Amino acid sequence: MHEAIGRLAAPGTEGGGAALDQVAIMTGSAGLIALALLWVGYLHRTRRITWLGALADRIGAVFNRPGWVALPIVMFLATILTALLGFIWDVSLHVGNGRDEGPLANPAHYFILAGLFFLFTAGMLAIVLPMDEKPGAAAVRITRTWYAPVGGILIAGAGLYALIGFPLDDIWHRMFGQDVTLWGPTHLMLIGGAGLSLVGVLLLEFEGSRNRPDPDRADGRLIWTLRAFAFGGLIIGLSVFQVEFDFGVEQFRLVLQPMLIVAAATVSLVAARATLGAFSTFVVVGFAAVVRGVVAFLVGGPIIDAPRNVFPLYLGAAVVVELLALLPLARKPLWWGAAAGLAVATVGVWLESRWVDAVFVDPWPAAMWPELLAMSVPTGIAGGVVGALLGMVLRGEPLPRPPVRRAMMVAAVLIVAAATTNGLIVRVPDQASATVALRDAEPVDGGRMVTADVRLDPADLVGSDPEWLQILAWQGGVGSDSPGRGLVVDQLRRVGDGHYVSTKPVPAHGSWKTVLRLQDGRTLTALPIFMPYDAGIGAAEVAAPPEFTRPFVAEITVLQRERSFDHPDWLFGAASLVVLVCSAILIGALSWGAARINDRYSITARTDATAPVTAG
Repeated sequence: MHEAIGRLAAPGTEGGGAALDQVAIMTGSAGLIALALLWVGYLHRTRRITWLGALADRIGAVFNRPGWVALPIVMFLATILTALLGFIWDVSLHVGNGRDEGPLANPAHYFILAGLFFLFTAGMLAIVLPMDEKPGAAAVRITRTWYAPVGGILIAGAGLYALIGFPLDDIWHRMFGQDVTLWGPTHLMLIGGAGLSLVGVLLLEFEGSRNRPDPDRADGRLIWTLRAFAFGGLIIGLSVFQVEFDFGVEQFRLVLQPMLIVAAATVSLVAARATLGAFSTFVVVGFAAVVRGVVAFLVGGPIIDAPRNVFPLYLGAAVVVELLALLPLARKPLWWGAAAGLAVATVGVWLESRWVDAVFVDPWPAAMWPELLAMSVPTGIAGGVVGALLGMVLRGEPLPRPPVRRAMMVAAVLIVAAATTNGLIVRVPDQASATVALRDAEPVDGGRMVTADVRLDPADLVGSDPEWLQILAWQGGVGSDSPGRGLVVDQLRRVGDGHYVSTKPVPAHGSWKTVLRLQDGRTLTALPIFMPYDAGIGAAEVAAPPEFTRPFVAEITVLQRERSFDHPDWLFGAASLVVLVCSAILIGALSWGAARINDRYSITARTDATAPVTAG
C-alpha cells in the first residue's frame, strides 16, 4: 500500500503518469474554464443576463423545441464530433508512434478534452436554462422553483463520467505503467461516457418533443432526419470499443469483434426502426458511415498522415432489421426486438463478415464461427430487447412493470459481461517457441527491412485455420515516409506443418516494435523479433540477428512493453472494480432516466410485455 501511494506522489516518468507540471497546467486550465462557465450559469439563473436564454429560444424556434433542448443539442453535436476526431487520431498516434511524451505533447488530447468538457457543458446547459417553467412532466426538482430535464442530467452525468477518466488515467499509469491499448479500464471510461451520452440526447429530444413551443406545428422531415442522425451517433458511440480491430492491432481475441458489432447494431438499429419507421436504419448506418469515413480520411489521409483505419458498415444488420419489421411480430415490440437481435447475430453478422473479409486486416476464419455464434446470439437477443425498450420509451409506449424491465436490463448487462469475459480468456502455450530466419530486404530510407522464415515448435502449435499468424511492426513513427505510416502487418503464408514465410518485408530498426504473434482459438501469444532500447522504461534492445529461437510468451508483455506487473494482484483487481462500479452507476442512471420519462409520458395505460404496439 505504501508503495502504491508513493507511485501516485512521484513525478511522472516516460512509462508512467504524466509530468506533474503538465497535470497542473491541464487541471488549472480546465478549472478556469469551468469557473467562467459557472459564472455565466449563475448570471443566467439570477436573471442578470438575458442573452443566453434569448439565444436558446432563437435556436429552439427553428426546430420548434424549447431552448433548453435546442441549444444543448446543437452544442453537443459540435463537441461530440470534435471528440470523435480526437479519439480516432489519438488511437492512430499510439499505433504509429507509441506512448505519449505527456498529455500536452499529443495534439489529439486537446480535441478529446475539449469535446468531453463541452459535452458535459451541453448537459449542464439543459439543466441551467429552464427558468420560469418546469421542463416537462419528468423534470427533476433541484430547488423549490428549479427543475431540470432528465435528458440534461444524463448528458451531464455521462460527460462527467468521461471527464473523470482523465485524472484516473494518470493515476492508473502511475500505478501500473502505460497500457498502450484502447481497452485500458480508464480508457473505457473516457470512450464509454461519450458513447452512452447519445442515449441522454435522444431522451432530451423526446422531452422537448412533448413540450413544443408551438404545439400545433407538426414536426417535418428535418426533425426526423436529426433523430436519425442521433441514432447514427449512437451506433458510432457504441462502436468505439472496436477501434483497435479497425486498425488491425487488437490486443484481445478476434471473437470479441463480431460480438461488439452485434451489440452496437442491435441496440441502435432496433431502437431506430421502432422509433422512426420504415427505412430509417439505412439513414442511420449511412450517416454513421459518412462520419466515420470523413474522420478516417482526415486521420489516415494526407492531412494527419497517420495509420489508416476501416470500420463496420452495419448494412447487413440494417437489412435484417428492416425485413423483420415487416412481420406481424413487430406489433409485439419486445418479442420483435429479441427476434431482430437473433437475426442480426446470425444473418446480419454473416453479411457483415463479407465486408470484414474484404477490408479489415484480420478476416474471420471459419473455425471461429461456433464460438462467434455462441457469444453473439445471446448478446444479439439481449441487445435487441434493450433496443426495443429504448424504442418504446421514445415512442411514448408503456414499458413493462418495473420488476420486469429491471430484470431485463440486469440480464442484458450480465449476458454482455459474460460474453466479454469469455472473449478475454486466453491460453499461453507452455514450452512453445519459434525459430526465425531473417533475410534482409531492400532498405526504406536507410532503415533495415526483413522477411522471415518461421518454424514453430511444436509444429502443431497452430491449427489449419487460425485467427492470425502474423508479424506486426508498429510504433515506428507516423508520416508518409514511414512504412505503413507507422504500422505494418504481414499475414504469414503456410508452406508446411509448422512452417510459415513472409509475404512482404517488415521493418526491424529505429523505434519499430516488431513481433511475431498468433491467435488460434483461446491461444494468444507472441514473441519479439526486434525491440528498440527504451531508456524511459529501462528496457534493453531485443536484437534481430539473421537467425534465432525464442519462446512464446503472454502477448500483453510484448505489446504493452511499458506496462508494470510489479504490483500485488489485489491492487489491480481493486482498481478495476472501481471502474466497474462507476460504469454500473452510469448504466443504472440511464435506465432510471428512461424509465422516469416513460412513466411520466406514456400515452396509454400500462400493459404487459407482450402488448401490441406499432413498430413502424
